[in-house]
Amino acid sequence: MADAEFGRAVRRWRDRVSPGAAGLPTGGHRRTPGLRREELAMLAGISVDYITRLEQGRASHPSTQVIEALARALRLTAAEREHLFHLAGTAPPGPDTVPARITPSVQHLLDRMPSTPVAVFDAAWTLLVANPPYAALMGDPSGWRGRERNAVWRNLVGPGTRVRLTAEAQRELEATLVADLRAAAGRYPADQQLQRLVADLRAASDRFTELWDSGAVGHHETARKVVDHPHVGAVELDCDMLTVAGSDLRIMIYTATPGSADAERLDLVTVLGTQSLTG
Repeated sequence: MADAEFGRAVRRWRDRVSPGAAGLPTGGHRRTPGLRREELAMLAGISVDYITRLEQGRASHPSTQVIEALARALRLTAAEREHLFHLAGTAPPGPDTVPARITPSVQHLLDRMPSTPVAVFDAAWTLLVANPPYAALMGDPSGWRGRERNAVWRNLVGPGTRVRLTAEAQRELEATLVADLRAAAGRYPADQQLQRLVADLRAASDRFTELWDSGAVGHHETARKVVDHPHVGAVELDCDMLTVAGSDLRIMIYTATPGSADAERLDLVTVLGTQSLTG
């Protein structure tokens, strides 16, 4: 019964969210006023099959990460998010864990930047949400699972990103990410997921272990970055990193110089990405 109630709540809230409100294209014939399952899957980074099973009451005990992702994608209020956790038979994360909730102010910021690539990460550098322009620029993260969604893991163990980096810049980025992760571990020492991430990184990367044990430091600065897009080619952009006080969220924003060739290429990237969403 609890699984069925959870599924009905997800379906009810999915019907309530319009594609436009979620930053998705609104054209074409739609059989539902709200989000399609495929759209919710993309926004939450969860497979369509799993969302179908959740809504039909055929999947039980969703993880904290899944519940948080659904709450973000469905734009639930704090009370609704708490209710969703209770329907899943678990308590919402406490203050001793890395915050993963997108605050209303951050959501409003995302809503006001529908044509600008924006992504939001938590304090451990796990990707929480990426808007369609960001997905078009950096690669669609909706299929990324587990460690794939963590920027520290992707840069030290996984495939990296589309950003073109010199060897020196790559080493500086690695040191900065590890320093950030060490600071997060100090702020949230009871977070077991964060502890497992650090342990997995130590087991998988000698470079991570070296940086972690040496106490390497680093900090993010506004920088010009070149993104190698598979269809448009090189796009040179400004990358700004904003930190949200009180929530430990990191907002990454890519912008181009107005009127430049890079701005035109970025517009084309966004159009191509939008077409892939509606195709």
